Amino acid sequence: MFDARHLRVLRAVAGTGSFSAAARELGLTQPAVSQQMKALEQAAATPLLVRAGRELRLTEAGEALVRHAGSILAGLAAAEEEVAALAGLRAGRVRLVSFPSGSSTIVPGALAAMRAAHPGTRISLVDAEPPRSVEMLREGECEIALAFHYPLPGTAGREPEEPEAAGAGADGDPVDGWDGLVLRPLLTDRLLCLVPEDHPAAGAGRVELAELAGEPVIAGCPRCRTHLVELCRRAGFAPRIDFATDDYPAVVGLVRAGLGVAVLPGLAVRAVPPRGVVTVPLLPEARREVVALTLPDLARVPAVAAMLDRLAAAARDTQDT
Repeated sequence: MFDARHLRVLRAVAGTGSFSAAARELGLTQPAVSQQMKALEQAAATPLLVRAGRELRLTEAGEALVRHAGSILAGLAAAEEEVAALAGLRAGRVRLVSFPSGSSTIVPGALAAMRAAHPGTRISLVDAEPPRSVEMLREGECEIALAFHYPLPGTAGREPEEPEAAGAGADGDPVDGWDGLVLRPLLTDRLLCLVPEDHPAAGAGRVELAELAGEPVIAGCPRCRTHLVELCRRAGFAPRIDFATDDYPAVVGLVRAGLGVAVLPGLAVRAVPPRGVVTVPLLPEARREVVALTLPDLARVPAVAAMLDRLAAAARDTQDT
């Protein structure tokens, strides 16, 4: 393998015609130039220079190497500059995938803060629910995936921490498909019950899940729907799901029309202010844990690390409001 330092010396020797002149041009000693040329010839396994009297001439192999040395060194210089720009956050790319209610609540503040701090970093966003968002991360379609999982009822959440190895949720429960990923806990998203304004529970300070037995239910995304069915099973009944949609405005509209009640995460309620319906705290308390996921190698990339920090800060702001 050729050393870039040796290629620079070869170009200088070819351009000046002598070791001593090349040494002066490069700020080296003449023995250092001679030693580097010997090392380069050993790497090439063929002579690169021949002496004709007091002159040095390139062999055919030397001419070929000098011809390519310019592009090699130029490419190396460009690579060094690009890496320096990425490390200094003057350039770079972060592709973010988020579920819709996260995209409209946590993500905007994080993107604005990232753009203000590092305007040279290109950031993109697409929507996808887990587990598809996690698949996109593993398939190289993004650098960060916002995801969530529903812990078992009765377990306690914890405050966001530094990134850690995933494979378990923020509360220690196992989460399928997260093995080997780096996880940054963002926030605990509590579930709320949405009822029409004339519903008996509308004036209550809270509603027991068991009180919804027999009520028509509007269910959300597939993962949320599965969790709701499990919550109802634990409360002793099977929910009557008349409508299912992952469009939150549609859920609010159906509830407002008196077609049923719904259980939505708090972020979804913030994303779509529920006009014409009443939001009631749900008992027993249920929640989902919202996290940011990335790959271990990506977590060390400066732009990705900076974006994770901005997401964590935006999540804290979201939870505090």
